Amino acid sequence: MKQPPLGPVLTTPRLVEPIWGGTRLAPWLDLPHPYPERLGESWQVFEGNLVSSEPYVGRSIADLVALYEGDLVGSRTLQRYGADFPLLAKFIDANDRLSIQVHPDDAYAHTYEAHTGFHGKTEAWYIIDAAPGATVTYGLKKPCTREEFAAAVADGSVEQLMAHVPVAPGDVIFVPAGTIHAINAGILLFEIQQKSDLTYRVYDYGRRDAHTGQPRPLHLEQALQVSQFAPAPDALVPPLSLDPTRDLLIACPSFALERWNFAQPVTASTDQGSFAILTVLDGYVQLVTNALTLELERGRSVVLPAALGTYQLVPQGNAMMLNAYVPDLPQLIQQATAVGYTAAQLAPTLRQLP
Repeated sequence: MKQPPLGPVLTTPRLVEPIWGGTRLAPWLDLPHPYPERLGESWQVFEGNLVSSEPYVGRSIADLVALYEGDLVGSRTLQRYGADFPLLAKFIDANDRLSIQVHPDDAYAHTYEAHTGFHGKTEAWYIIDAAPGATVTYGLKKPCTREEFAAAVADGSVEQLMAHVPVAPGDVIFVPAGTIHAINAGILLFEIQQKSDLTYRVYDYGRRDAHTGQPRPLHLEQALQVSQFAPAPDALVPPLSLDPTRDLLIACPSFALERWNFAQPVTASTDQGSFAILTVLDGYVQLVTNALTLELERGRSVVLPAALGTYQLVPQGNAMMLNAYVPDLPQLIQQATAVGYTAAQLAPTLRQLP
């Protein structure tokens, strides 16, 4: 049975309250009172999120993928992943430092964690706010062996092996699978990642679970199998300006992330190859399509189906949005080259991972 055309999809975010969560995210998102005591994450768009817009209120994004397949996720996404929604977009408020951790790549996830339905986890962070002196932990200071790393975890000296990168609002950090890392205290960020919740905790500073009182479990055996025991490539990613309102922040085979700054109406169109996730970071925007108009405030995310076609974004004053999608890397390279970037300038932003 043919389904009716699918318009923009709003979902109900999934709120996560980890031990390191803070108090900034709830008011920033304008959530209703009472606020969570320590809100660490808001999963804005995820296959398990429930739809809050007509005509599929109460169904999940995964349900819509099963109904619409390529019309929702796009031909390119369908070819790579099948009928799957392969990305997860979230906000993170790190009131305290997160554990030192690592994520597997697709090969490991699909082999050893296939029962979860998750992919590997390559991710990127857009820093929204950062306290003075805030840093992220990113890779090692110098190469070491797996045995040396395991010994440092055991004797509590692993922090001395880690490299730290200062961050500021507007910075973009790319975290390929296998990179040992941690978000440290005082950072509010947007994260785009592969659809995965596979996190192997390496070190947690001796913290105990808030509910059980027991030390939080580590996953050292898995971490030792997937980690890169060497300094990571540059963490900070330079943006590429593709036009006066559009910056390419990062692109890899799994996802691309763009920042749009605009004060006048913008007309755009979805790519038949991929859905798009639009997220408002600043200002207020009307999303206008042939079928409806949606009001998007700060912190709101919307999924645009690949088959949607032309739409308009009408800001009230200045607005900033992020656009995440599954990219056609050769096409992005062509666009960036056309505006004058050299291959050497493209390499740090367009990451050709294996």
